[in-house]
Amino acid sequence: MAEPAWEDTIRCFSLVFLSLLLLPLSSLVTCVCMLVLRVAPYSQPQDGHLDEAPRRTILVTGVGMAKGLTLARSFYRSGHRVIGADFETNNAPCSGRFSKSLTAFYRLPTPSPNEGGEKPYIETLTQIINAEKVDLWVSCSGVASAVEDAQAKEAIEQNTRCKCIQFDVQTTSTLHEKGSFMDECKRIGLPVPETHEVKSPRDVIRVLSKAKPKQKFILKPVGMDDRNRGNMTLLPLPSDTKTKEHVSQLPISKANPWILQQFISGGEEYCTHALVVRGEVKCFVACPSAELLMHYKALPHDSALWKSMLAFTIEFIQNSPRPEAMTGHLSFDFMASEGTPSQNGFAKNIYAIECNPRAHTAVVLFAQRGPEVEAMVRAYLSTLKVNGKEAAGMVNGTGPTGPLKSSLVKPPGNSLPRYWIGHDLVSLFLHPILRLVQGLTDFRHVHAAILEFFTHLLFWKEGTFEAWDPLPAICLYHVVWPVTILSVWWKNQQWSRINVSTTKMFTR
Repeated sequence: MAEPAWEDTIRCFSLVFLSLLLLPLSSLVTCVCMLVLRVAPYSQPQDGHLDEAPRRTILVTGVGMAKGLTLARSFYRSGHRVIGADFETNNAPCSGRFSKSLTAFYRLPTPSPNEGGEKPYIETLTQIINAEKVDLWVSCSGVASAVEDAQAKEAIEQNTRCKCIQFDVQTTSTLHEKGSFMDECKRIGLPVPETHEVKSPRDVIRVLSKAKPKQKFILKPVGMDDRNRGNMTLLPLPSDTKTKEHVSQLPISKANPWILQQFISGGEEYCTHALVVRGEVKCFVACPSAELLMHYKALPHDSALWKSMLAFTIEFIQNSPRPEAMTGHLSFDFMASEGTPSQNGFAKNIYAIECNPRAHTAVVLFAQRGPEVEAMVRAYLSTLKVNGKEAAGMVNGTGPTGPLKSSLVKPPGNSLPRYWIGHDLVSLFLHPILRLVQGLTDFRHVHAAILEFFTHLLFWKEGTFEAWDPLPAICLYHVVWPVTILSVWWKNQQWSRINVSTTKMFTR
C-alpha cells in the first residue's frame, strides 16, 4: 500500500477520531430512546388501518440511504411488511439493515460494467421477491445502478406477479443521459438551457467561438465522474489561451462525451421529487437545491415556483411517448431565472438542467406523522390492482380516510426542514472554528455558521434519526462512515466530499 498524502491521512483519522469521541453520547441517546419505548411503545404501526387495507409485502432497495429508509419506515408505520435490500461496499454494513421497520434484509451484489454483469443483480432481486412473496418493489437505488434497475423491473414484471416503482429501460436510458433528456425536452417544447454534446476539446472551442457576447457555459460529464462533477468553471475564460488550456485538461472524447450547457445568469437551483403511477403524478415536492445538497426545506405549495415546476413535470409526462406506461420516481433539477414566475406559466422562468429517473432524497420531507404520509403510502400502493381497481386500501372506492380521491399528495405544510448532524457538525461548527484559528476567516463568518448549526439542531429535523428507530443513525455515523473512510484511506484513494445522506463519497 502506497502511503497517502499526510493531509488526507490527518483528515481521515480526524473524522474517525471524532466518531469515536462522540460514540458514548450517541450510545446514551440510543439507550434512552430504547428505554422510553419500553415504557411508551411509540414504534407500533399506529398510523395504519389494517382492518380496512390489505397488508402488503413491500421490497425497498436503497435502505442504506435516507430516501430508501424513509419510505421503508413509512410503509411499516402504515402496517405493511417491509423487506429491505442494498449494496454493502467497502466492508461497511448497510445502516438501514438495523431498522426495526424491516422484517428482513438482503445484501445485493454490485452490478458489473462488463457485458452480462447485471445478471447476478437481477437474479438476486427476483429470488428475494419469490422467496418473500413481494407484492411491490420500490426502487430507491443510486445513480450507479439506474439502468440495471430498469432491466430488473422488466424481468421482474415479466416473470413474477410483483409490481415495480421503476421506469422501464427505454424511459430510464432517455432520462438518465443528460443529452437525450435535453433532446426530449426540446421535442416537447419545454424550457431548457442551450445545450451541446461535445466529444473533443475542439468541439468545445468551436461552440464557444459561436456563442453570443457575454454568454457563459458550464461543462458537465455525461457519465459518472466524481472528479469533475463539481467543476463549475464558467466558459469562456478571459482569454482564448486560458480557455483552451482548461478544456484540454478535461477527459473529453468520443467514448466519454460531455455536454456544454448554457449558464443561467442570476438563477437559483431547485430540485423536485415526484411519484408517477401510470402517467399520473401522485406525490410531489420541490425545494431549493445545491451542487452538494445536505439541507432540505420544502417550497410552499402555493408559491409560483412550486406550481411552475409541477406544471413542467406534468407536461413532460403527458407528452412522453407512452405516459400510461410510466410508473416510477421522477426528479428534475431546475435553474430559475431572475424575477418571479407568473401564476399562469413557466416558459420564461424555469429551465430544466438535469433529470434523475429515480427517488430523490427530498422524499424525506414527507416523513412526518399525519395524513400526508398515509396518503403517500396509498399512492405507492395504487400501483397494485385488485379486480381492476386500485388496491391501496381503496377497494369498492373507499380508503382508510374515506372516499377515494385522486388528489396530489404533498408534504405537510408544517414539514420540518431536514439536516444531517454528521455533516453540519463538521461543516458549520468544527471547520469554521479551525479556519478561524488558522487565520483564514473572520469571527463574523464563524458566528454565522455556528448560529446556523444550532438553528438546525434546535428547530430542524435530523434526516436519518428517529427516536422510535435509533439504530440506523448510530450505525451510519459510528460504523458505516468510519469503516468507509478507513477503507478508502487504505486503498490510497483521495476524496473531496462526502454526502452523508446517500453514503456517497466523491473520490478524486
